[in-house]
Amino acid sequence: MNNVFGKKFCITTWGESHGAAIGVVIDGMPANVEVDIDEINQALSKRAPGNSEFTSPRKEKDLVEILSGMFNGKTTGTPISLLIKNCDADSTKYEVIKDKFRPGHADYTYTKKYKNYDYRGGGRASARETASRVAASVFAKKILDPEGVSIKAYLQQVGDICIDYPYSKLNAIDDDPIFCPDPKISKDIQNSLRKIKDAGNSIGGIVSFDCANVPPGLGEPIYNKLEAALANAMLSIPASKGFEIGLGFAAAKLTGKKHNDEMFIQNDKVLYDTNNSGGILGGISTGERIYGRVGFKPASSILQKQNTIDNRGNNTALELPKGSRHDPCVAIRGVKVVEAMCYLVLADFILQI
Repeated sequence: MNNVFGKKFCITTWGESHGAAIGVVIDGMPANVEVDIDEINQALSKRAPGNSEFTSPRKEKDLVEILSGMFNGKTTGTPISLLIKNCDADSTKYEVIKDKFRPGHADYTYTKKYKNYDYRGGGRASARETASRVAASVFAKKILDPEGVSIKAYLQQVGDICIDYPYSKLNAIDDDPIFCPDPKISKDIQNSLRKIKDAGNSIGGIVSFDCANVPPGLGEPIYNKLEAALANAMLSIPASKGFEIGLGFAAAKLTGKKHNDEMFIQNDKVLYDTNNSGGILGGISTGERIYGRVGFKPASSILQKQNTIDNRGNNTALELPKGSRHDPCVAIRGVKVVEAMCYLVLADFILQI
């Protein structure tokens, strides 16, 4: 249940981290839209593990197979089914700890709810599922392209190291190993991550997103607000723990006079002096940039010894087996997932007009 996201542009993801494959079914995609499979594979490669020293060394080819909904390189208007095989899952590392609940993971909560829990790699709770979302976002992007919508996400902060000013030079994000647009900040973060990794630990981070050229009028009050849909999307990402739109919590420090985005007319177009609201008012897009941030907790899998309990109710200790493969900072790969969720939300709302 609750594996479906969206109303008009709907995706249903399926599969587990250590199963034979993962995938997604897309419903609501308009017909006769050209989609190149290489575009999907390229998007998947940016999210995939094993691309740098700062992500899990698990090597997945992440080559998509299109099973339905496409003919002669174009969508047919019928459900699109995508399959991504799992090629490098190593379940042996989980056999020795299968009776212990890993701190910070969903092992205990999934077991309490479902009784029969696939402990291998976190099963359905694994971030492996997000590859399906990234694949689907390529189709969502095709819906937004005619509107001129441009979406970028980037790594803004890891630990205490942060880009603490508005950043607009977003062109070089994909060329950076951790998707950070500021070369100096990126180097500082990388040095910090090496120390974290060597210590067998992990650290959290913040991903910023920026959506340009979004048309005004997207979103509906009261329970289908655009920012509420974005919040739902971002907080559905594994390890996400916080979301804010516009100035977010910083708005609590301001007066109404400072926070309000004053309006004016120029060349018969409504413009704003500022964009503190993040491009959304009353749950509806204003036509300004939609921007915000997503906070990610430290990766729960660490190589240091931790106290926990087992599935028989006993106190015990947990040490991950040697050779376990994990991300020192999940926010890095979270960049492309945040970007994908922006595409999925905005495409869904475009089709709701």
